[in-house]
Amino acid sequence: MVDMVFIVKQVSEILHTNTTYVYELIKKGFLPAMKLGTLKVRKSSLEKFLEQSEGKDLTDLDNVREIEKVG
Repeated sequence: MVDMVFIVKQVSEILHTNTTYVYELIKKGFLPAMKLGTLKVRKSSLEKFLEQSEGKDLTDLDNVREIEKVG
């Protein structure tokens, strides 16, 4: 069966970031999660987050902005 939910560590590996950053995404409401023993993120929620975040600079979650175009 295809994974329907991911643990935070798996999400961090998919996003090529660290777990602390994923917890911040969840805490600040950018990435929906549920608690089933530990925090889990639905595959569809992660896909929606990626679509909505395309073209944005998420380096500072308190100051999300569009990525500046080069050239």
